[in-house]
Amino acid sequence: MKKTTLIFLHFSIYISTFFHLLSHANSQLSAQEQGILQNLKKLWGNPKPLKHWIPTNSSSHCSWPEITCSSGSIIGLSFRDYNINGTIPPFICNLKNLTTIDVYNNSFHSTEFPRALYNCSKLEILDLSQNYFYGAIPDDIHHMSQLRELSLGGNNFDGNISASIGRLTGLRKLVIISCPLTGSFPPEIGNLSNLEELSLASNSKIVSTFPSEFGKLKKLKFLWMAETNLIGEIPNTIGKMEALEKLDLSKNSLTGKIPKNLFMPKNLRIVYLHMNKLSGEIPPVVKAFNLDVVDLSENKLTGTIPDDFGKLINLTGLALFLNQLSGKIPDSIGRLPRLINLRLFNNNFSGSLPPELGRYSMLETLWVSTNRLTGQLPEHLCDNGKLVEVIASENQLVGELPKSFGNCNSLELVKIYRNNFSGNIPSGLWTSLNLKMLMLNDNSFTGELPERLAWNLSQLEMNNNRFSGKIPQGVSSSRNLLVLKASNNLFNGMIPQDLSHLTTLLLDRNQLSGSIPLDINSWKSLNTLNLSRNAISGQIPEELGSLPSLTELDLSENQLSGLIPSKLGLLKLTSLNLSSNHLTGNIPSKFENDAYAHSFLNNPGLCANRPSRSLNLKTCNSRLQNSSQTSYKLIAWIIGLVVAVLLGLFISFFVIRNHKKGKHRLHLTWKLVSFQQLNFTESDILSGLTANNLIGSGGSGQVYRVVINHSGDIVAVKKIWNNRKLEEKLEKEFLAEVKILSSIRHANIVKLLCYISSDNSKLLVYKYLDNHSLDRWLHRKSRATTFSSSVNHVVLDWPKRLRIAVGAAQGLSYMHHDCSPPIVHRDVKSSNILLDLDFNAQIADFGLAKILIKEGEPATMSAVAGSFGYIAPGV
Repeated sequence: MKKTTLIFLHFSIYISTFFHLLSHANSQLSAQEQGILQNLKKLWGNPKPLKHWIPTNSSSHCSWPEITCSSGSIIGLSFRDYNINGTIPPFICNLKNLTTIDVYNNSFHSTEFPRALYNCSKLEILDLSQNYFYGAIPDDIHHMSQLRELSLGGNNFDGNISASIGRLTGLRKLVIISCPLTGSFPPEIGNLSNLEELSLASNSKIVSTFPSEFGKLKKLKFLWMAETNLIGEIPNTIGKMEALEKLDLSKNSLTGKIPKNLFMPKNLRIVYLHMNKLSGEIPPVVKAFNLDVVDLSENKLTGTIPDDFGKLINLTGLALFLNQLSGKIPDSIGRLPRLINLRLFNNNFSGSLPPELGRYSMLETLWVSTNRLTGQLPEHLCDNGKLVEVIASENQLVGELPKSFGNCNSLELVKIYRNNFSGNIPSGLWTSLNLKMLMLNDNSFTGELPERLAWNLSQLEMNNNRFSGKIPQGVSSSRNLLVLKASNNLFNGMIPQDLSHLTTLLLDRNQLSGSIPLDINSWKSLNTLNLSRNAISGQIPEELGSLPSLTELDLSENQLSGLIPSKLGLLKLTSLNLSSNHLTGNIPSKFENDAYAHSFLNNPGLCANRPSRSLNLKTCNSRLQNSSQTSYKLIAWIIGLVVAVLLGLFISFFVIRNHKKGKHRLHLTWKLVSFQQLNFTESDILSGLTANNLIGSGGSGQVYRVVINHSGDIVAVKKIWNNRKLEEKLEKEFLAEVKILSSIRHANIVKLLCYISSDNSKLLVYKYLDNHSLDRWLHRKSRATTFSSSVNHVVLDWPKRLRIAVGAAQGLSYMHHDCSPPIVHRDVKSSNILLDLDFNAQIADFGLAKILIKEGEPATMSAVAGSFGYIAPGV
């Protein structure tokens, strides 16, 4: 008994000592790990996300969210999205049990791939994505032999992808996306027999074929190689990837035919091959019956849709648009029970649409425009109440719209223009709750507009149909309606009064009567108004001239009478047509130029203040006709008989002098020299040189914003005026420098389109940049025009400033190093850096003014090569 007790006592002491030593060892390990974490925190500058790293006991660190522990020891570190700025130190591998390091989306920089991590002998998961690591992927990366997941995307790694990655045979996941890597994809990746996920997308500097060795990846489920400059054909070995579930090779330059065995892997669910250059037919045999989405759009595919596609009972989306496919769409497609999106537009499909489309599935989008389809739209399209978009325009469809459209409140967009539809529109469609766009133009629809339209409707186009009746006043209550196009119908009655929300109103070629509403001044958003070819009478309301956004106005071929309001001259019109009415009196002086040559035809009562061949109007009689003026003339004749001769002499003198000046102006000839294909003439430019279009003025000239009337394009015109002829030498220098500028083709140098010259004036025509100069943004220089309003509402943040600086530097580098001969700007400053809508910088004002002054004359800021007190970076 004593012996047993003694043995038990010795055993208890041994066990107690063992656990005491173990506890002491764990305590030491915890203290060591906490010390490493504190050093890590200090190295990274005590970032705020780690402010809670304050040890309270021996194992407190295991409760921190960035730390994963097992048996009291750290096995994982995760700092995702912490914006940590620093490096990964070698001592991190003193965490002997570490298996995971995740630093996704931080600011680790100034370091190459951290080779010190080779000492983390148990490391299985390494995610360095979305940082600033640079340099090559090491050729000895295979020393990290325990890795199962490696993610390097979104860094600045360059050079070739190391073939040694193919020796990491334990890898299950490899992600190398969005890096400036070059070369081609190493075929050795095909040796990664355990790989399940491979992402090599968006490596824009790589140009490579698809390695046939990838076909050996029997366990691969996910393959993503979109936007990575793949060329050549897709190898047949791709069909041997037995476990493949998702394949994305979109947005590349792949050519040739789609491999016949592509749809053979039975687990395949998603296939994205869109935006390539694939040709031939779609493989006819499909064994991948789990297919969910197939997108083969924007290729050069021919042939028909395979019948096997009608067996894909799990298919939710089929996109084949922008190909050259033909034949009939299989009826079996209409019976697919899970089909949601069917997008087949811009092909050569013929025949009728599957009659049961929408009957068995929750169909949401049907895009079949620009084909050769016939027959009617399927009656069951909205049976399940999920239909959102129907785009069937530019076909040969006939008949009435499906009755189900009248009770389809899910519809948001209907585009069925340019078909042969007829009959009335289902009444419920006009007021469908979610309808935003309805485009019915170029059909044979009949019927009348309802008193009320859908509340959310923003665009209604019904041109070239047979709609009739009055345009109801209820249209005014559709406050979201911005565009109403109802040209060439049979509408009658008067124009609705309150359309203040519209931006575009086209009611031409109808049978409208009455007058233009007097409260049209409330239509502040209107920029296009066409009421031509109706029977509208009365006068043009003066209020029309107060519409700030109106740029296109057509009131031609009506019965309008009276004077043209002078306030119309205040509008910034790009198009005006008042022809074929009964208008009388003077036209506003603003319109007395060649740009309005066809605006006033067939109005016998109209006249112009100055003679003009292009306007084809008589000259107005300037004599005053009222009785008081006649009396004054009679008295002046009696009293001033003696001095009449003297006055006549003075008048004759001024008339002769003005006649000579006028003669000189009439004989002023303009010469246009273009440097690319133009869509305007010199008369288009000259007509826009008005005070309303003046946007800047300097020592060498003035700058105008000119809208090209027929196209709506905008150019900037710099008018350089010397008040004397340029000397022959200066003229040659001017032409030589313009020739150099015209040869420059760079995204960060403003484009010179042409120049127009006369004896004593030069017009330089540039591409117009909407955001003006950097100087205006930096110093908030603003004018009371709409062109500068954006300066006061948009912040020039640091990313925009960086973009501007880089763009300007690239433009200067091009001039200094890539132009022959090199060009030195000599006056680079913020006022000479112009900005487009996206704040991309373009260098302007190449010191042309320096050749337009004679030696010895005082130089203005724009006339010297560099501003006073300032040395330009371009020197």
